[in-house]
Amino acid sequence: MDYSGLKVAVMGLGLHGGGLETARFLLKRGAELTVTDLRDEKILLPSIEQLDTACRELGRQPVRYVLGRHEIDDFQKADMVVKNPGVKPDSPFLLAAKRIETDISLFLAESKARLFAVTGSKGKSCTASALHWILDGAKKNGRAFLGGNITVSPLTFVEGLSENDDVVLELSSWQLGDLKGRAAGDGSPLLKPAAAVITAIMPDHLDRYASMEEYVDDKRNIYRGQDSNCVTVAGDDNWGKSFRAETKGRPLVYSRSPLLEGQSGGWLDCCRGIARLINWDGVSDEIAELVPERLLTPGDHQRLNLLSAALAVYGLGVHAEKIRGALETFPGIEHRLELFHESGGVRFYNDSAATIPEAAAACVEALSPLGHLVLVTGGTDKNLDFTPFVKTAGKAKTIILLAGSGSEKLTRLLKEAGISYSGPFDNLEKAVSLVKETTSKGDIAALSPGCASFGMFLNEFDRGKKWKDAVLRMS
Repeated sequence: MDYSGLKVAVMGLGLHGGGLETARFLLKRGAELTVTDLRDEKILLPSIEQLDTACRELGRQPVRYVLGRHEIDDFQKADMVVKNPGVKPDSPFLLAAKRIETDISLFLAESKARLFAVTGSKGKSCTASALHWILDGAKKNGRAFLGGNITVSPLTFVEGLSENDDVVLELSSWQLGDLKGRAAGDGSPLLKPAAAVITAIMPDHLDRYASMEEYVDDKRNIYRGQDSNCVTVAGDDNWGKSFRAETKGRPLVYSRSPLLEGQSGGWLDCCRGIARLINWDGVSDEIAELVPERLLTPGDHQRLNLLSAALAVYGLGVHAEKIRGALETFPGIEHRLELFHESGGVRFYNDSAATIPEAAAACVEALSPLGHLVLVTGGTDKNLDFTPFVKTAGKAKTIILLAGSGSEKLTRLLKEAGISYSGPFDNLEKAVSLVKETTSKGDIAALSPGCASFGMFLNEFDRGKKWKDAVLRMS
């Protein structure tokens, strides 16, 4: 698509590539760019330098920057505004815009590849990565790509995509909300994944949404454009039941327990993931093992994520043995129960992407059986209930809190539960020093905050990298 001469405002340059890749994409297609961001030049310098280099390489005029603020004129005069998903739709700047796009909508308008989409409250990055891992190993023709909320803009690989290629997109509720009701140029739904996977739904972002129902309604956009040739994979809880009842795609359920008679999907049998598909005529296909017993990633919740990914491709015809073989070698991903270091017999994990209490609780459940657990947790509150975490926190040998409004809530709950803790610390090095003092051979140390990262860190990825850097530097 040609954007020559179009005046475009990119709202949010950021540091993770979304705004940067959007700007590069539009520069290549001839757009006249203004980049505006509330952060200042000092913070955004790495992205600015890369974008300025792109301008020189493409022979384009320098980008106009408006940093540390937004100006309403930039939005009123722009032919198109490309927004960051974190910006609320009711922003007065967006309300002044003639046309609003995102990097995801720009990608979907151009891509010819078969699409797999993953959303959920927790587990979506692991599931999307496992899905890509399976597809990448199973393809005979074409290529497989992974992008979206996992910090890789799909605009980085949109060039040359064909119908033989597969794309896996991890999509947040915000990204899905931006796509609601959007149509392609031919009038078909802009978002129509061949397979849609919805991982565990838990309370999240209730500082932005008025209710769980409003939050989940954005998630529902993942399958609203599907038809009977598509597959929708969802859990066996009440949310999952509503998704499977509403979708026009073929519904597949993933569960910890054996499925009810007549259900298509999969379940966990001890340490394996088993699948059963029911044909449209009611005849059951043979039972197949999709998730092997031996995995490189710990925890039953991870097995359930891998099962949901496996069902998405199994439901579209990939053979069970190829799925199982791929998952045996799936290494997991950064910031999600990532084993990154071992020193003096102590294993160090980075679970910084655990940004809600339930995710931190899952970390405790996964790691505490492997050894005495020293847990670094806490951070900024998102108006969430910490009870699920406190119920399992006692399984940790030691709890070390990082500073933040979430930790202020946690201290009260931990005291009420009779669970001791140290901190909160407003300095990561102090927390790591205490970790070193309180661990011995055979112990496990993990960062699993259960909170947002803002305050001490730019985001959860910055938090995870700084945790790893501090551990490695002080080991």
